[in-house]
Amino acid sequence: MIGRLNHVAIAVPDLAAAIAQYRDTLGAEVGPPQDEPDHGVTVVFIALPNTKIELLYPLGQDSPITGFLEKNPAGGIHHMCYEVPDIIAARDKLLSAGARVLGNGTPKIGAHGKPVLFLHPKDFNGCLIELEQT
Repeated sequence: MIGRLNHVAIAVPDLAAAIAQYRDTLGAEVGPPQDEPDHGVTVVFIALPNTKIELLYPLGQDSPITGFLEKNPAGGIHHMCYEVPDIIAARDKLLSAGARVLGNGTPKIGAHGKPVLFLHPKDFNGCLIELEQT
């Protein structure tokens, strides 16, 4: 069902410092910051030859990243995103297998302009999973 790894998301307490670290220290291709109000985050994508890194920074105090950073002040891996060809079919299969989809189960449009869903980390070895329709 899942396809390629689309990105690994890292929550960061200082977006400018993280951008500089990836761009200047690691020599990576770093995209511009992009606010995603529906998700409560500012994202920056770092292009790699085989996938992407997504830096996540809170957009407002109600951001889910704010709580994550309170528990993990230095930041850390927040979620992994896998591609799926049909997000509704994937959701229905996962629900029938007993997995929990976060929110109301209706896909939202993600940072790439495509439908996304998140799966409860307790159902996936403590890892928050994002599914993105390709």
